[in-house]
Amino acid sequence: MNRREFVSGLTAATALAGVAATAAATESRRVALVIGNGAYRNVPTLTNPPNDASDIAAALSRLGFTVALATNAGFDDMRRRLIAFGRDAAGADMAAVYFAGHGMEINGENWLIPIDAELKRDTDAANEAINLQSVMLQVSNTTSLGLVILDACRNNPFAARMNRSMATRAAPTSGLGRIEPVGNVLVAYAARDGTTALDGEARNSPFAAALLRNIEAPGVEVTFMFRNVRDDVMEATRNEQQPFVYGSLSRKAIYLAGRPPDGAEGTPTQAAVSPAPMQTTTAPTIDPALVGTWEIMVPSGRGQSRWIWQIMGDGTYRFHAEPQRSARAHEGTITAANGRWTLHAIRGLSGYSDGGAYEIHDALAVITGKLGTGAWKRSAE
Repeated sequence: MNRREFVSGLTAATALAGVAATAAATESRRVALVIGNGAYRNVPTLTNPPNDASDIAAALSRLGFTVALATNAGFDDMRRRLIAFGRDAAGADMAAVYFAGHGMEINGENWLIPIDAELKRDTDAANEAINLQSVMLQVSNTTSLGLVILDACRNNPFAARMNRSMATRAAPTSGLGRIEPVGNVLVAYAARDGTTALDGEARNSPFAAALLRNIEAPGVEVTFMFRNVRDDVMEATRNEQQPFVYGSLSRKAIYLAGRPPDGAEGTPTQAAVSPAPMQTTTAPTIDPALVGTWEIMVPSGRGQSRWIWQIMGDGTYRFHAEPQRSARAHEGTITAANGRWTLHAIRGLSGYSDGGAYEIHDALAVITGKLGTGAWKRSAE
């Protein structure tokens, strides 16, 4: 195509790594490209992808990524952004691509669908969609981790209307096809190959909501973070949707949200499954603005449920849900300061710990964590 190439003006966020003076010249960069496509022109729209992309972009920014965000992107826009992103990703410590929207397998190839695609024939994909292999290549030249996250396995209306060419035998299939990434590349599907994912009825899809609850949890190795996401999605969808991660990393532990405290690292399994309990001999630090009762409405397979979180000024908390079956009641200790929080359950949930970020806006608290990412409302309870 003879079109003028668009070069994104991404800037590299740089952090110094190591303690030796010779390491000061080494850049540790994290870059990300986030795309959420919902306003499709030729098939029904998807509600959540722009929300998912916006929220994931914010989370990645808090994790130190320089993020380029695009919502409702057409083919040319996606292609240009991917080219620019690949240039920024070369030599970075970590590079991540997140895509929410329609994706599909056609004739053994996986494609991410722009909003202006028509896909009247299966052979049109090469000219109207973005090949997943090309996305994987853009994150493959990093020093630590190349990550592709796809909430793109939704039941795809393009497949039903597409004419199959005489030269091919393989029809479009449900969801995305199995892949085998190489090197330091991980590819995470919202639903495993050959199956479809739910768009959801809340602000975020079940997969995006689970990812937001877990991606900023400190001290959790990246592969175990995705295991936590898997379990959360399967619980939220009553085992109808199973996320899946493809790729094989070395034994080097990789953390998105910081390493565990000194002496608690051990192996990635220990860091992720058995986090060190909070010390209870001294009074935890609590942001006064967070003290009180907060509630949020959470969608589930049986309708809406109400989650209530009571935070006391002495560093203890109580949590329960209505109806009770939607989430187990528990209580324990909590710390919250400078926009970060952690808790450890003492009663109700054996060995349960959680953590995330928070922002207070008068009667609203924007909170991330397993207790329900979203805007919690201050309650009179």
